[in-house]
Amino acid sequence: MSAQLDLFATGSTAPDAVELVARQDFTILNLSGGKDGLRAAVKARDSARQAGTEDRLWTVHASLGPMEWPSCTVDGVRYPSVGELAAEHSRLLGVPPERHLELRRHRSGAPYDLLTFVAERGDWPWLGRARFCTGDWKTKLIFGAFSQAARDFKKARGRPARMLNVLGIRADESRDRRNRPALHRTTDNSHRVVDEWLPAHAESTAFVKAWTDAEGWPHHWAYDSVPGAGDWAGNSRCSCSACVFSNRRDLLLAVARRPRLAALYAEVEYRRGVPFNPNTTITALIQEAARPGAPDPGVVLDDDTADFEALERSVRAALMRPPKRAPRPGQGPGTLPMPGAGCEGCSLANTGTPLQEAL
Repeated sequence: MSAQLDLFATGSTAPDAVELVARQDFTILNLSGGKDGLRAAVKARDSARQAGTEDRLWTVHASLGPMEWPSCTVDGVRYPSVGELAAEHSRLLGVPPERHLELRRHRSGAPYDLLTFVAERGDWPWLGRARFCTGDWKTKLIFGAFSQAARDFKKARGRPARMLNVLGIRADESRDRRNRPALHRTTDNSHRVVDEWLPAHAESTAFVKAWTDAEGWPHHWAYDSVPGAGDWAGNSRCSCSACVFSNRRDLLLAVARRPRLAALYAEVEYRRGVPFNPNTTITALIQEAARPGAPDPGVVLDDDTADFEALERSVRAALMRPPKRAPRPGQGPGTLPMPGAGCEGCSLANTGTPLQEAL
């Protein structure tokens, strides 16, 4: 990548960042395929180069399977999935392919996806429990992948492995993320000492987009109004296609771009009687996305893949069984509008009344 602007020169790494990376035995760069993880990874990579520890860099993509943005083909041009783009980012960072990991949860030898867990349990990540979408499906998965390496290191060196977990979390994104420290220790035991580092924490969204374009890094098609447009006029974030924590415009784009996935979410929501989001339902979003004035999706995916069909089968099988979590007061079957029931069913979403208060 050529530094086209002095403002974006990657060689201006702070000395304390170089010292931080120099102390590590493993520096783990979390790549989601999004712009923020990439920006953080480049800053950590540049620190490692100055420290002479580039050979200790690892890149990791914790995959959420068909729930994350897939590849698509428009006018004969194929645009990669977030997992494929994460692997390409790793290659462009200079990390050898044997030190790039794509991880996905499995159960009984088959992929075990987050939406199946939601259907089994009967709640969504916002419902008071720790954010299992990032905890169980990402952080724990990544740390588990490095457990054997930590044990081997302890046996060979006689001390815990020092690991730096590099994330693309920025203060601009939310109040919770603004209050998150840019560097703090998350694990300290006999096998490993893990520090979490957010090197792009103080950088603005506008800066990261401008830096990405100026340096010529590829960004995911979901960010654009139409794949290949390069205008950053699509989704503002590149996480789950339909994330419970997304803003309303992103959710409207998601349900319009992936109607089959949205319909599956709506099945879970209706059968369990628990809204997808504290302020709206997927059913309401599907209806709103079809009205005049809704954001133009730019592309509509058919999700006609074996992986998606396996997710559908798994989710529907889970919905045939009672939920593991007992419904809360006002929740449960029959408390939410049936998908396709009409606009009366989505009236709550237009009043601004939190659904958990209205149920």
